[in-house]
Amino acid sequence: AAAKSKDLMSWDMVASGVTTGNPLIPNVTEELKETLEWAQSDTLWAADVIQLADGKFYMYYNACKGDSPRSAMGIAVADQIEGPYKDTGIILKSGMWDEISEDGTIYDATKHPNVVDPDVFFDKNGKLWMVYGSYSGGIFIMEMDPKTGKPLPGQGYGKKLLGGNHSRIEGPYMLYNPATDYYYLYLSYGGLDAVGGYNMRVVRSKNPDGPFYDAEGNDMTEVKADPSLPLFDDRSIEPYGVKLMGNYLFKRLIGDPGTGIGTGAVSPGHNSVYYDEQSGRTFLIFHSRFPQRGEEHEIRVHELYMNQDGWPVSAPYRYAGEEAKEPKKITPNDAAGDYKLIQHGKDISSVIKESVPIELHKNGKVTGAAEGAWKISGKRGVTLTLDGKSYKGVITPQWDPEAKRQVMTFTALSADGTAVWGARQ
Repeated sequence: AAAKSKDLMSWDMVASGVTTGNPLIPNVTEELKETLEWAQSDTLWAADVIQLADGKFYMYYNACKGDSPRSAMGIAVADQIEGPYKDTGIILKSGMWDEISEDGTIYDATKHPNVVDPDVFFDKNGKLWMVYGSYSGGIFIMEMDPKTGKPLPGQGYGKKLLGGNHSRIEGPYMLYNPATDYYYLYLSYGGLDAVGGYNMRVVRSKNPDGPFYDAEGNDMTEVKADPSLPLFDDRSIEPYGVKLMGNYLFKRLIGDPGTGIGTGAVSPGHNSVYYDEQSGRTFLIFHSRFPQRGEEHEIRVHELYMNQDGWPVSAPYRYAGEEAKEPKKITPNDAAGDYKLIQHGKDISSVIKESVPIELHKNGKVTGAAEGAWKISGKRGVTLTLDGKSYKGVITPQWDPEAKRQVMTFTALSADGTAVWGARQ
């Protein structure tokens, strides 16, 4: 499937469905027959497309059985991004039980990857890489040939970055930031369904192939599920990684404009990140379910900012076409008032974090459901101390979809990698 947008708000469907006549790969069931047969599937999973030096577009497609990591990944090439793509063959397989795998050893799903969820990217030196993986043996990275788009020989499955023992970590996406000189690896923890507790996290490294660390300085290399606990154990992994966003609801309060229960998300995840060179802005793009809407899901885009410690923080509300312009200095008078506070925590849970009321006073105090202090630095930097914990981030106006007007918001991160959001009533 594919969709396109000119404004990151409205999307036009280009193609959908593994069926004959799909404009991306018109004879897809024949063209990718070997992949679908290996994966024992009639669907494809999250593909990735990159343009290489020859001007052509390389689609890294993948299929998975679903109840096991029996998967195949290949490359199809097109002259135009919307296709048609022509298959060049499978590059990796997984799930070959009791058989020799890609690295020459017997396949072991606790150690070897599930070959899905690719993200192919160039590093700052022009090298081409692919980061991939879901559950199973974890997240892996391989160096790729920039001419063919295929893995350089002799790597097996590549290098493991984190995960293993079927820990629920997937959807890796890498983006280098020249301002901080870090590679940021975005991940999704948990399960993507409405009760799966899906949430987005980020870790960073000075090198594309690691080692990666979280905000507390934990080396992510050994972060994996405890093999002595039941399959898909979340408790082992939830303390690690900077949690950008999980389930939340800005509750509609008495006197608020609008209708319904408020604005929120359930199981937001499997994100990519887009840096717009023209404006210098960064956007988080992901899929999400929503409170009281079951498994129905849609694309959402939130702007990302960098906090004072060089960690990304997500805008509380979705991007609504706010103009790219130099932000004016925000003063305590501009920002003081009654806010709805979301505390995202570190857990992997189906619980929806509902907003609680706090007040930011002009004198720098915070009262209400959380107490402490706040101060503005620079044009829109903010530091909050809430119940003894310090958070650093950004304070900026945003469009409130319920109130249908701009309101002041803040987004900030603690030293242990937990996010808080605020939106003024």
